Amino acid sequence: MAAASGSSALAQEGDAAPAAPAASGDLPHHHALSLIGEPKYGPDFKHFDWVNPDAPKGGAVRFATEGTFDSLNPFSIKGVPAGPVGMIYDSLMVGSPDEESTEYGLIAAWVSYPADYSWAKFGLRTEARFHDGTPITPEDVVFSLDALKKAHPMYARYYKNVVKAEKTGDHEVTFTFDIAGNRELPQILGQLTVFPKHFWEATGKNGEPRDLAKSTLEIPLGSGPYKIKTVDTGNRIVLERVKDYWAKDLPVRIGQYNFDELRFQYFRERTAAFEDFKAGRADFWRENTASAWSTQFNFDAIKKGWVKKEVIPTKGVARMQGFVFNTRRDKFKDPRVRQAFNYAFNFEDLNRSVLFGQYTRVASYFDNSELAAKGLPTGRELEILKEFEKDLPPEVFTTEWKNPVYATPEDTRKNLGMAMKLLNEAGWQIKPGSSVLVNAAGQPLKVEFLLGSDAFQRHVAFYVSNLRKIGVDATVRVVDDAQYEQRETNFDFDIIIDSFPQSNSPGNEQRDFWGSGAADQPGSRNTIGIKSPVIDALIEKLVLAPDREGVVAYTRALDRVLLWGHYVVPQWYNPYEWIATWDVFGHPATLPSLTSAFTQVWWIDPAKEQALAAHRK
Repeated sequence: MAAASGSSALAQEGDAAPAAPAASGDLPHHHALSLIGEPKYGPDFKHFDWVNPDAPKGGAVRFATEGTFDSLNPFSIKGVPAGPVGMIYDSLMVGSPDEESTEYGLIAAWVSYPADYSWAKFGLRTEARFHDGTPITPEDVVFSLDALKKAHPMYARYYKNVVKAEKTGDHEVTFTFDIAGNRELPQILGQLTVFPKHFWEATGKNGEPRDLAKSTLEIPLGSGPYKIKTVDTGNRIVLERVKDYWAKDLPVRIGQYNFDELRFQYFRERTAAFEDFKAGRADFWRENTASAWSTQFNFDAIKKGWVKKEVIPTKGVARMQGFVFNTRRDKFKDPRVRQAFNYAFNFEDLNRSVLFGQYTRVASYFDNSELAAKGLPTGRELEILKEFEKDLPPEVFTTEWKNPVYATPEDTRKNLGMAMKLLNEAGWQIKPGSSVLVNAAGQPLKVEFLLGSDAFQRHVAFYVSNLRKIGVDATVRVVDDAQYEQRETNFDFDIIIDSFPQSNSPGNEQRDFWGSGAADQPGSRNTIGIKSPVIDALIEKLVLAPDREGVVAYTRALDRVLLWGHYVVPQWYNPYEWIATWDVFGHPATLPSLTSAFTQVWWIDPAKEQALAAHRK
C-alpha cells in the first residue's frame, strides 16, 4: 500500500513484496470470517437463529417508494439506479445482519489466507449458478473485480490493494495484494458481487457492447434470490423470487427471501407515497421522521388494528449524519466558519419542537461504540496523535470536543455570540446599515441548503432562522431526485444533509469517505472534499492495524481529527426502526440485531391475510 504523501509520520510498514500464494491445502479453509472475535456459527450450522427455517413462501409485497430511477445498474457512477436491483446479485460471501463485521461463504464455500494477509484464495461452490443456468466460474470472479474497479472510482479505491486476480484451480480464485498486513482485504473481497462474464461481454439488445460503467435499462442477468420481472422506468419495478434459486437450501439462505414478488411503486414526494400506504395500496412503510411518526399514524386502519406500528431496536455504530459543508468552496475553507455554523445550530429546541424529543445528538463519527473519541486522548491514541502534533489544532490535545448546548436563554446568547466571534476572526463582518456578513472583498456570506426531498425542509428552516440572526444569507432549495443525484455527484452544492455509515471494524472504506484521492472524484463519498495529509496517513495506518487494539486506537484518533476539523454540523440518530405494516406478515421471534431485515426474513401469514381481507370487505 502506497504511503500517503505530505506526511513524514506515515511509516513505510509492509513495503516488502508479498510472498507468492501457497497451495490452499497448506492453510485452513474458513467457512466464515470475522474482524471482531469468532463467527457465531460453525462450519456445520443448519441455519441462522434469526430466521424461521419453515417460513412459508409466497405472496406479493407492495412498497410506496419516494424518488425515481433511470437505470438498472447500481454499480455505475452514471444514472439514478432503482434501489432494489441489488437483490438480483450474489457475492462471494454474505454478511450477517446479526453480527458486526462477519461474513459467511455464499458463492465461495471457503476462503484461505496466510498469516501476513498478502493474498486470499476462494473456493467456489460447484452448484453456484446464474439465472440462465450457467455455472459461476473463476473467470466470472476475475472479470467482476476488474469490471467493478473500472465501473466506479469508489470500488477502485476500495480494492486498490488487490493487484491481481487469477484462476488457480477449476473452482478456485486467488487474489494477490500489493501489501501485507491488511486484515480486512480477505473480508472485503468476500463482499465482491459476481457478474456473468458471458452476459457483460456480449452485445446488448440495443446493438451496443454492454458496459458495467454505463447506465442501462436492459434487465441484467444475476444469480441472487430475485430477478427483475417488469420495469416502468422511473415509476415501477417488480422483482420475482427465483423458484429454483441455486442457494435456497444453503444454511446461509434457509428461511430467507420468502415473498414471491416485491413491487415498488415510485412517487416524486413523500405525501403521495404515504397516502398510497394509508389507502392500502402499499403494505409496508418505514418512517424516518419523528414528527410524522408521532402525528401521522392515527388514521382509521390503525385505529381498527389493520395496520401495526412496531418500534424495532437496532444495534451498531451510530452513523454520523449532519449538515455537510462543501469545503471546495472558498467560503467554507476556514474551519472557524464551519465551527461558527455549529454554534448557531440549536439542536435542543429543534428536538423539542420538531423531533418530539425522539433523537440523541451525534457527537462522533463512530458514536454509540468503543471507537468514538471521548475525553482527552490518552494511551495509544495519544501516541498516534503526537506523531502529527505540528499539523493539528492544539485543542486536539487540550480540550474535549463537544457540541454546543442550548439549554437556557443564556446559552442562546453565548452560542450565537461565539458564532459571531469566529466569523469575525475569519474575516466576515456586518457593515453599518446591513444585516448580512461580508468578506474583505465585499462578498456576502450566502449559503444554499440543497435538499432532495421536502422531508427535511422544516428542520432546515428552523436552523436557517438562527443563521440569519448572525448575518448569514441562508436559503433552502428542494430539487427532484435526479437533479439532486447529479448535483451531489458533481459536488455542485454549498451544504447538503449527508450521512456516513460505519461498521465496528472501519478500514479501507475510509479512503472514500475522507481520503484526498476521493475529494475531487465525482461520485465519491467524500462529499465534504477533505484533503488532509494527516487524515490520509491515519486512514492508511488504520487499514494496516495489526489487531483490534490498534483498530480502536487509530479510529479514535481519526475520529478526533475529523471532529476538530469541523467538517459537518452533527445532527442526530435514533437507535430504532419505526415500521408500519398492514397486518398480514409474520417474522421470527428474534430478529437480527442490526436491522429489521424485512425483505430478508419476514413472510406473509396466510391466516392474517385472509382475516384482513374479510375485515376490509
